[in-house]
Amino acid sequence: MTKQQPPKIEFPCDYPIKVLGEANTGFNEHVLAVMDRYAPGFDRQKVSIRDSSKGSWQAMTVVIEATGKPQLDSIFAALKTSPRVKMVL
Repeated sequence: MTKQQPPKIEFPCDYPIKVLGEANTGFNEHVLAVMDRYAPGFDRQKVSIRDSSKGSWQAMTVVIEATGKPQLDSIFAALKTSPRVKMVL
């Protein structure tokens, strides 16, 4: 049995990043600051925010133009520096 390889991503490409965290202004600001740092000029019109049914959690999806795996690795690591961020997909 051969190990299946993950699909190759051709860069640059539009790449959605979903971040789950506590619903408060600090969470949104942290996510946007990370995107500004590692994907400057990303389209803020491509940001969507969904609240949980009780409003205590949010799912924030940001679509960036990804330039390569090192950029994505840096974004994921920087997003996880906030204790408000619970998961990055």
